[in-house]
Amino acid sequence: MTTAPDTPVVPAFRQGAWRDSLDTAPLPGSPARRLALVPEIVAHADRRRWEATGATLPPLTGRRARILAALDLFAHGTVTVGGLGPQSAAEFRTALWQSAGLPGPLVDRWCGMLREGAARREPPDTDGALALVALPGNTFTCLDSVLDQAERSAAVWVRPSRREPLSAARLVAALLAADWPPERLGLYPGEQRALHGLVKLTDRHVVYGGAGLAASVRSAPTLTLHGPGRGCALLPPGLATADAVAWLLPLIAADSGRFCSNVRTVVCLDPADAEPVAKALATALDGLHPGPAPDPAARDWPLTAFRGPGEAERAAASVRTRLRPGDRLLTREPAVVPGRDGELYVRPHLVLLDSPSGTAGTAHPLVGHEVPFPFAAVLGATADAARGIADDSLFVHRPPGTHPPGPAQGPPVSAQPPSGRPHPPP
Repeated sequence: MTTAPDTPVVPAFRQGAWRDSLDTAPLPGSPARRLALVPEIVAHADRRRWEATGATLPPLTGRRARILAALDLFAHGTVTVGGLGPQSAAEFRTALWQSAGLPGPLVDRWCGMLREGAARREPPDTDGALALVALPGNTFTCLDSVLDQAERSAAVWVRPSRREPLSAARLVAALLAADWPPERLGLYPGEQRALHGLVKLTDRHVVYGGAGLAASVRSAPTLTLHGPGRGCALLPPGLATADAVAWLLPLIAADSGRFCSNVRTVVCLDPADAEPVAKALATALDGLHPGPAPDPAARDWPLTAFRGPGEAERAAASVRTRLRPGDRLLTREPAVVPGRDGELYVRPHLVLLDSPSGTAGTAHPLVGHEVPFPFAAVLGATADAARGIADDSLFVHRPPGTHPPGPAQGPPVSAQPPSGRPHPPP
């Protein structure tokens, strides 16, 4: 599709330079912006060029120092993003709010997480691979994988989400400003169907995606796939309801529920605990409001806005359409509410699942269901059912000092608010 001459275009970066494209796609939000798309045939030509020139590049030293300098620019500096021109840190935050609905406090938190992760990571061994990182659209903390591959690979190509390419473009610009060789970087926005082609063109791949994408690309032997996390919390008997809510609320609501480590399922090992815990937790989640939080304790859990047409309604409906007879939606606030500037928010959702025998498990469609807002399903379960849910979860949270039910060894244990790798919403 052609682009009006006065519409800003987020450019691609290939062959060592920012590039426009005859093919563009609209970005959500206002003012209008578009994204330059790289056709597969162009990516094929770039791969052939890389094979001819990549081995001739001089060694790249000081990678960690350049990355940390780039992250300082990413969070606080002014960098030039191709035809968009110079972009300050404040302009970056404004653009993310207008397009992706990310509030400033969340952007600040995620910038800090990126730098902390890069600074503490063990320096990797380097090789001659051309790496690909395909990003999700729900959070830019996955740029950590771009930095990891940049530090270990001969070059890294980034496929940004069409929903939120602004952060990926800014990171490329920040790396360039920190003297990263342009021939070692690429930004390849494209249609979803083009991802498989990029996987075939590159030597190592890190891909973030949902279950459908995971099934379509998992056969690649050099692929690292970050798929559904299905985070769950195991609540042992005897924990006071108030203590349970204080522990669970950050696990559900941190980072606007957009990380795969966020709790989606709360499993009460004493089924009698399920209803009182669910009711108290629903009340606490109803207290989380869009915009500036009236409760200082809730300011760490800002809600993100939805900018795409129908996105908020579809996200909320994905919970309601999965309810079964006997399930109860306990949160009382309206599901979708408007903001001050016309944006829409999905309020947190809490569902108490009907599990009278304590045997409900992974077969329920709301167990492990991932949405881009705070949501959890609460159920009572026997030890065997709880073990089945834990075995199907990448992130299992337990209160400090507690142990898995029965003899099974569960997946990763956490007693802190989630800060793991994110996963894109469906």
